[in-house]
Formats: sequence, structure tokens, C-alpha cells
Amino acid sequence: MVTFRNNNGRRNTFRRNERNFKSNGERNKFNNNFSNSENFQRKAPGRNNHNASKLIEKYNNLAREALSGGDKILSENYFQHADHFTRILNEKEIQKKIIFKNQISENNDLSDNKEKNIENLSEKQEKVDNKQAN
Repeated sequence: MVTFRNNNGRRNTFRRNERNFKSNGERNKFNNNFSNSENFQRKAPGRNNHNASKLIEKYNNLAREALSGGDKILSENYFQHADHFTRILNEKEIQKKIIFKNQISENNDLSDNKEKNIENLSEKQEKVDNKQAN
């Protein structure tokens, strides 16, 4: 007759040690700390399941369908959603332009600084050469 081992204990210690699960004795049944934001994590603003341009197209299509069905209120609601995502898309493009301009100005500043450093080094080298010649 074959006897089977009870591996429950081994599995529980593996989970507790490797994955940092809390055992039943360590858990708080009621969390009284409402100021803790761990329970109420939100997605970053501007993060959606879809691209903003896809959402604009989606809501415009839904609005047209609702309008063709005769529901003006629902179509206006969908048009407002599309308008919202249009504004978000415009803001993202403005931010991209600002970041691009900042990167260009930083690169120009870096190149100017490199030129100044090269000039300073050449002047210092000339001074050292003059001192050695005297």
C-alpha cells in the first residue's frame, strides 16, 4: 500500500517565505488606517486601456449611431466624451512639443558648454606652455 505525504506544511512555508504572504496570525481583520492610500491606488492620470485617438473614434462612432437611432441626448453625451479625449490628445501633443524644445535647448547648452570648456582648456594649456618656456 502506498502512503501519500501531506505537503500542506511545506507549501505554506514556501509561500510565506518566498512570496512574503502574511499568515493568519499576522493579518489585521479590520484596517482602521483610512489615511493609508495603499488600498485606494489609482491609475496614473491619462492612462487608459486604449489610445486617446482610438477612444475619440469610438465615441464619435457611438454618437453617430445614437443620432441615427434618434437619441439626441445619448449622442451628445458621446460627443462630449469624444471632445474630452480630443482635449487630452491635444494636451499630450503640447507636452511633447515642450519636452522636445527643452531637449533641443539642453543640447545647445551642452554644446556651448563644451566649446567654452575646450577654449578654457586651450587657454590653460597655452599658459602652462608659456611658463615652461620661461
